[in-house]
Amino acid sequence: MCGPRWLRAETFTMPIDKFRNRRTFLRQAISVVPSVTFIGSASELLTANGARAAPTEQPSVPYQPTFFTSAEWTFLNAATDRLIPSNEDGPGAVELGVPEFIDRQMESGYGHGEFWYLSGPFVTDVDPTLGYQLQYTPRAFYRAAIADIDQVCTEAHGHPFHALNATTQDDVLTSLQKGTLALPHIAKPAEFFIQLLANTKEGYFADPMYGGNKHMGSWKMIGFPGARADFADWMQQPGKVYPLGPVSILGERA
Repeated sequence: MCGPRWLRAETFTMPIDKFRNRRTFLRQAISVVPSVTFIGSASELLTANGARAAPTEQPSVPYQPTFFTSAEWTFLNAATDRLIPSNEDGPGAVELGVPEFIDRQMESGYGHGEFWYLSGPFVTDVDPTLGYQLQYTPRAFYRAAIADIDQVCTEAHGHPFHALNATTQDDVLTSLQKGTLALPHIAKPAEFFIQLLANTKEGYFADPMYGGNKHMGSWKMIGFPGARADFADWMQQPGKVYPLGPVSILGERA
């Protein structure tokens, strides 16, 4: 494994080096990713005569962010790459399109805090079990926090986050996780780490239709079958490896 990994369960964080390898970590982490990212129609694309249609291969065009600025996009790619880097266990966050997933979420109701309570008072010095206590919507939180982190990194190391070496980037993320990285405008820096990590895991495991988990790379790695509708034949076969690859909500097969 290269560099630290992190796992958050509810209100605490835990260094991923407690786990033996990435597959172990991801199987643990999958339990705290919102289940809505895996729920969808079991229907598949069919041709006119009822045969299963093969997904159309789209030309590979680099994704252009619609919310994040160039500097923010560079930070996001660098940070998610350190949270889940590519290695011998499987693809990393950037390889699977996690930054694209997060950018697309920023333009959704979630990014605008559509269902968040954002009226004051904002009491930041309370126990974390009482929940989110900041005034930012997710998109505003990313904008403010990324600017602060790059500023702090430039003042301390002479370069913004993306230009630091991997070891220094890991140190910055660890300080952010612990809440010891003092940011000019963010009262609770650990809250941003929590959001960044949660969104990274969501993008890594979500159905590809949302922008991340390209070609179901994470599902193939952990053996998740995806949006297959019927598992009745396998309910009485505990321990037996499921032989079919994953299927996305839109019918893509791996």
